[in-house]
Amino acid sequence: MKCEDENCPVHGSLKTRGAILEGVVVSTKPKKTAVIRRDYYQRVPKYERLEKRRGKLSVHVPPCMEVKVGDRITVMECRKISKTKSHVVLPQKKSETK
Repeated sequence: MKCEDENCPVHGSLKTRGAILEGVVVSTKPKKTAVIRRDYYQRVPKYERLEKRRGKLSVHVPPCMEVKVGDRITVMECRKISKTKSHVVLPQKKSETK
C-alpha cells in the first residue's frame, strides 16, 4: 500500500535528522499521531545516584504504518510538522520468530 502522505519518511518527502529515540505507545487517539512515553535515568550529582524519569512525546504516524497502544517503536527527529510534533515513526523491522 502506497501512502499519499507528504510527511511520510518512506513514501513522502520528509527528511529525518538528529536524535533516534525509542518509546512505548500510550495513546493513538489524535489523528495521524501517537503519544509515546520514554523512560530514562537522570544522574543526581549531589547524592551520586540515578533517578528514574519519564517523558511524553507526540509523534507523526503516516497512514502506511500501523501502531497500537503498547507497541515499542523507534522515532526520529524531523522538521516541525505541527505545534507539538517534531518526530516521525520509523518503519519497524520484522523480527524473526523461531
